[in-house]
Amino acid sequence: MKSAATTKDLQVGQRTFLQRLGRDMQRNYSLYLLVIPVILFYVLFHYKPMYGLIIAFKRFNPSLGILGSPWVGLANFKQFFGGFHFARVLRNTLIISFSNLIFSFPAAIILALLLSEIKSKIFAKTVQTITYMPHFISLVVVCGMVVDFVSYDGVINKITALFGMEPVAFLQNPGAFVPIYVISGIWQEVGWSSIIYLAAITGINSELYEAATIDGAGRFRQVFAVTLPGIAPTIVIMLLLSIGNIMSLGYEKIILLYNPMIYETSDIISSYVYREGLENFNFGLSTAVGLFNSVINFILVIGANKLSRVIGDTSLW
Repeated sequence: MKSAATTKDLQVGQRTFLQRLGRDMQRNYSLYLLVIPVILFYVLFHYKPMYGLIIAFKRFNPSLGILGSPWVGLANFKQFFGGFHFARVLRNTLIISFSNLIFSFPAAIILALLLSEIKSKIFAKTVQTITYMPHFISLVVVCGMVVDFVSYDGVINKITALFGMEPVAFLQNPGAFVPIYVISGIWQEVGWSSIIYLAAITGINSELYEAATIDGAGRFRQVFAVTLPGIAPTIVIMLLLSIGNIMSLGYEKIILLYNPMIYETSDIISSYVYREGLENFNFGLSTAVGLFNSVINFILVIGANKLSRVIGDTSLW
């Protein structure tokens, strides 16, 4: 009797939910129409391609198709974990990602704080425009500029020559790749990344600043007593998202800057997947590496979110 009653309650609850949903769709049909392209985007470009993850467990042959290719179990994963590339690409991915996190992430916050303290609106808008512009430049163009700047006869070497230093081929020096990657990334994205922090700063109640001024806090003290605590939830959310993407460095910028002479410090997981999949046609191995990458990212974002919820009150869910 209890089981039958529970089933009946569930059925009633489902009918009630569907009725509420139907009425809400009638009232807000325009909003539901707007969300359709978003749903289609995620279904077509995020969920449908997950079917291709089967390739990670097969010796994929394009002529046989995904289902027709022979199963190899975990052979592709064993090949990756046992190969000499594994330690190198994992180390380089973590080093570049954490370098970005340590230097690029605070740079956007610092820029937003500085812009919020500028009294002249014209000057602030000018600085914002200048710092935003690199974001809209094609990555190919940006990398071409970087290659020219750090070349043997580039601007950097011409400047250092004024101080009596010998010219250096930076992109042939493995130790110089990470600083070049991080600094160029900051230049390109710091302005764009600061937008969300500027929006958070404008949402802080002005009465808090007035109360801090009455208590004798100067502008510098107000940054730490009012501004940073006010945007702390935004910082935590952005940090969690950044941690979740630690293993997801894009291959585009890497392959536009690196060369075989500096694979030691520049070859990362995504560039390795690119070479194995599109250059060596080893689709099974590249898919296995990509799946491993996604699983690690998933674990990182789940763990970081749980840690944030335990330490503070801010989390993604």
